[in-house]
Amino acid sequence: MKKKSRDDAPTVIDSAPVAPTEELTGTAAFDAGQADMPTWGELVAEHADSVYRLAYRLSGNQHDAEDLTQETFMRVFRSLKNYQPGTFEGWLHRITTNLFLDMVRHRGKIRMEALPEDYERVPGNDMTPEQAYTVANLDPALQTALDELSPDFRVAVILCDVVGMSYDEIAETLGVKMGTVRSRIHRGRSQLRASLEAMAKTSEEVSLLVPAH
Repeated sequence: MKKKSRDDAPTVIDSAPVAPTEELTGTAAFDAGQADMPTWGELVAEHADSVYRLAYRLSGNQHDAEDLTQETFMRVFRSLKNYQPGTFEGWLHRITTNLFLDMVRHRGKIRMEALPEDYERVPGNDMTPEQAYTVANLDPALQTALDELSPDFRVAVILCDVVGMSYDEIAETLGVKMGTVRSRIHRGRSQLRASLEAMAKTSEEVSLLVPAH
């Protein structure tokens, strides 16, 4: 995912009307010092789907994604009183990512499940519509290619190209140096491309996933 630099921002023309500033809500308003921390129910409602999406991208299967999501909010509940205003969503991403890496280290290998052909039509009853959409629209070939990456490379690529984090944010989340982040993303993307190109030789649909050089 290509990120716009500050130089890419549109030029503000003096004569153009200024759009009203969007009012912050939820945890974003708390981070900005404009409101109190939302109630626990409001906090979960605001962030549950985004945490689940990240957990599913990282783990590649519903069972582990649900476990990671639950464990993330358990950690948040225990640590919420110590949270200092910053970037709440980034804090959640950091917790989810670290829990995933802990799980991989303890398990040795993450479980991958093939999605049934009728998954989109018959989502699990315990999934929200947003979660069902995420699962149904995650291309199996892309997820397979992601699974072939080492956990460190997979995390770096997903945080950068799926979540949209900057290199600085990824370095802070993972507790590694900027050079390490750059290396993991570069090598992860190269390996991901190689896997997709290999699969594309026998599948025209997969060829659409291969980014142009």
